[in-house]
Amino acid sequence: MRARTEYRDARVKKKIFPISTFLLVFVLFGAFTTVQMKIIGTAIDYRNIPRHSQIAVFGLWFLAAVAFTLWTNYQITRHYQKPIEEFSEAARKVASGDFSVYLAPHHTADKYTHLDVLFTDFNKMVEELGSIETLKTDFFSNVSHEIKTPLAVIQNNAELLQLEGTADEKSREYTENILQATKRLSNLITNMLKLNKLEKQTIQPVPQKYDLCAQLCECALQFEDVWERKNIEFEADIEERVMIEADLGLLELVWTNLLSNAVKFTPPGGTITFSQISDEEGVTVSVADTGCGMDEKTKKRIFDKFYQGDTSHSTEGNGLGLALVKRVLQLSDGGIEVESKTGQGTKFTVWLPKVHSSGGEEVM
Repeated sequence: MRARTEYRDARVKKKIFPISTFLLVFVLFGAFTTVQMKIIGTAIDYRNIPRHSQIAVFGLWFLAAVAFTLWTNYQITRHYQKPIEEFSEAARKVASGDFSVYLAPHHTADKYTHLDVLFTDFNKMVEELGSIETLKTDFFSNVSHEIKTPLAVIQNNAELLQLEGTADEKSREYTENILQATKRLSNLITNMLKLNKLEKQTIQPVPQKYDLCAQLCECALQFEDVWERKNIEFEADIEERVMIEADLGLLELVWTNLLSNAVKFTPPGGTITFSQISDEEGVTVSVADTGCGMDEKTKKRIFDKFYQGDTSHSTEGNGLGLALVKRVLQLSDGGIEVESKTGQGTKFTVWLPKVHSSGGEEVM
């Protein structure tokens, strides 16, 4: 049986039976005895009761109040509080995307309580949600695979049309537009497939020892042409060498997506700060920009799939980059936080352990 501490929620500030319940029961016992003495009247003169007997009566009240409070508290905790805490924990897991949750009823079918019925309905709901999620991910996977082939044909023919001498300047301009559109669509499909595999855990991290600082520098240099073209000041503060044990390919997705967002949302003349520090336990990497920033509503949903804070869609993107980042970091035992204010820029902070705790093989 699970320990109660697993379900304890820091948001719960008041116990079902606080000390006030004990005091109330104690006063009620006293009132009950007093009324009883009034009813008996002169048959028993309470003024002739010895002092030690009066103390014993109060002691009896105290013990009876304690026993009643503890017994009632035990019954409520056993039959209501623990099941509710278990239900709350299961609901949090489902909210985070875990549809394997199952709550076992506490009684047999012929003795179901309202809580048992609630657990049964909850299990049915989770089962349906899991089926819908499976259908959705399978749909994304199948459609993405089907689109990739004709898209590759379009892209290849557009590249052929761009060859020097095969078309006039106007035609080359049109084919350039086609080529850019196919590349964006190809990136969307690639990200959808990657995220789908990560969520279905058909891709597992393959940890290896490597120099994280070298990887960070390589990823940053990929965007050198862009930040120079936008006249962005790029500031880097990275250690010379830090060895970690993680999946090199998956973490590259993290750094390129964060840097891509920073370059995309930083206006010309702005600043991007790329920094990294480490200690004995892990490494902290941050990407800060002086772009448009985000409001609180956007910050809460920034890691959701297909969510874009820019509702006008004036900037390129498909809302999958940060969802990929978060999923990769979850599989790498890491975490990510975001700090942002509208008009004051955004800062993403990633933490990674130096040694990855769970290994696996990549299944493509």
